[in-house]
Amino acid sequence: MQADLLWPGGLTILLAYAAFSDIKWRRLPNWLSLTVLAYGFAWAFTQGGLPALGWHGAHAAIALAVGIALFATGGFGGGDAKLYTGTAACFALQQGVALLLWVSLTGLVTMLGWIILKRLPPFSSRKREGNFAKFPYGVAIALGGSGLAWAGPLTA
Repeated sequence: MQADLLWPGGLTILLAYAAFSDIKWRRLPNWLSLTVLAYGFAWAFTQGGLPALGWHGAHAAIALAVGIALFATGGFGGGDAKLYTGTAACFALQQGVALLLWVSLTGLVTMLGWIILKRLPPFSSRKREGNFAKFPYGVAIALGGSGLAWAGPLTA
């Protein structure tokens, strides 16, 4: 039972740092996205060998292709695309829709909270410029990925 908590715990720690980094600096370091990707592939291999690694790899490849397209059209930052790809590697292709749903719903909730917070008196007087005027979507990716990771052990 305790070992079942190691994987979601480790992923949550990595994604929590990603959220912190995106809030504080509006940057998602490449090393972090690659670490999450490697963590996902290692998890896949320990759970099902090469076949599982293939399903996780397929999910990551599709996520990268979609992320590149969203980045090219200005709908997503490059760091967000790479972090989502790394997070996708932590889940098999069959869980792709679930991850997208978790990230989308947590993104909606956190974005609404961010919009409301920006209008409250202590925060409304601040001028936000450049990247700090934009919503840090790495937070939604972190919350959604962590939420899906914990959904398995908590329901088992």
